[in-house]
Amino acid sequence: MREAITAAYERIRPFVRETPLERSADLGAGEDVSVFLKLEHLQRTGSFKFRGASNKIAMLTPEQAAAGVIAASNGNHGLGVAAAAEMRGISAEVYVSSQVSPAKAQRIERHGARIRSVGDDPLAAEVAARRAAGEAGKVFISPYNDADVIAGQGTIAVELERQLSRINAVFVAVGGGGLIGGIGAYLKAVSPRTEIVGCWPENSPVLYECLRAGSIVDVAERPTISESTSGGLEPGSVTLDVCRKAIDRSVMVSEDEILSAMRLVLETEHWVVEGAAGVAVAAFRKEARRYAGKNVVIVLCGRNVSAGVLGRLVS
Repeated sequence: MREAITAAYERIRPFVRETPLERSADLGAGEDVSVFLKLEHLQRTGSFKFRGASNKIAMLTPEQAAAGVIAASNGNHGLGVAAAAEMRGISAEVYVSSQVSPAKAQRIERHGARIRSVGDDPLAAEVAARRAAGEAGKVFISPYNDADVIAGQGTIAVELERQLSRINAVFVAVGGGGLIGGIGAYLKAVSPRTEIVGCWPENSPVLYECLRAGSIVDVAERPTISESTSGGLEPGSVTLDVCRKAIDRSVMVSEDEILSAMRLVLETEHWVVEGAAGVAVAAFRKEARRYAGKNVVIVLCGRNVSAGVLGRLVS
């Protein structure tokens, strides 16, 4: 996959932002760890998802572009697809579930995409969107179950390799697995000693349990402040095998630990980040002692905080 990620990097460079890598004196304090934050929350649309969507859309044939695209997402992926399609002048439909926040749906629509509401959970919307795309002869852009989307997310690792000469570990929040799969696949090829740490909320360890089972299984979830990593995995998802090879260690964090981590980033770095980014920070804080004397990267994957989560963050 290294070659696909390198090609994706060159393909989307004109459209995406190269996000900064900044050292955090506060997050590594007391543990003798050099902590670096990959500020992907500063990416266009406020999330890494713009990378994968941009790569997929850039690879469309003229006929596919003329037909338009369909995606499924309750937030960041939908925003990424809508914005990338808008840049190319391509029509887009985004399927959402009843759980989508009105504010996020409105942001997707402001980029010119049409919203379709289906089902009560993200996986139901995803299945419906893929079926509709097949019936209409349009390209379906999955949030994670697509090698081209994964390659786009992996371009973060291309930047990391240039930005920091020695990376001992990378902490990444895991939902469907596209982000950690892309980052892990690239770093395994160019920096095999770098440890790839998967970070999950205890309330939504879907891919973690699928990896343990060796297949995609139904996993009971509870509400989590890490909204963008929640939801089931599509049957046959390519991320299962990709992540099995990419992830070295897994860390679970509680809701209190996630919120505490988000508040720490706000207080020390003055960034408002979403729950998924808080998951990665919380996981590092839990494991910091393991990394004394080492360089650790934490991916701050997004900033699109819902009104409800924002209220809890600042209360």
